[in-house]
Amino acid sequence: MIWEALGAMALGFAIAYAAARRLPERLPNRPLVLATGPSAALLGGLICHIVLGGGHSLVTLTVAALVSVAILSLLLGESARPPQRRLGAKVASPPHA
Repeated sequence: MIWEALGAMALGFAIAYAAARRLPERLPNRPLVLATGPSAALLGGLICHIVLGGGHSLVTLTVAALVSVAILSLLLGESARPPQRRLGAKVASPPHA
C-alpha cells in the first residue's frame, strides 16, 4: 500500500507540474496547483484501494491519475485572451410593448 500511495503522489505531482507548465495563464497560483495534484491522486488511489482491495496496483494508479486530472480541471479558469467576436448579421430585436 505504501508504494501505491507514493506512486499515486508522484503521478499526481507529475500531472500537476505538466498542467502548471502548459496552462499557466488558466490556472491559479502555482503552489495551489502543485499541492492539489498529489493530494487528489492520493485520495483517488486510496478510494480505489479500499473498493478493489490489494493486488490491483495498475488500476489504482490509473484511477489516481484520473482523479488528479479531474480535480485539477476544476481549477481551470478563463483565459486571459478577450473573447472572440462572432461574425454575422445583426438582427434587430422586436420592440417591447
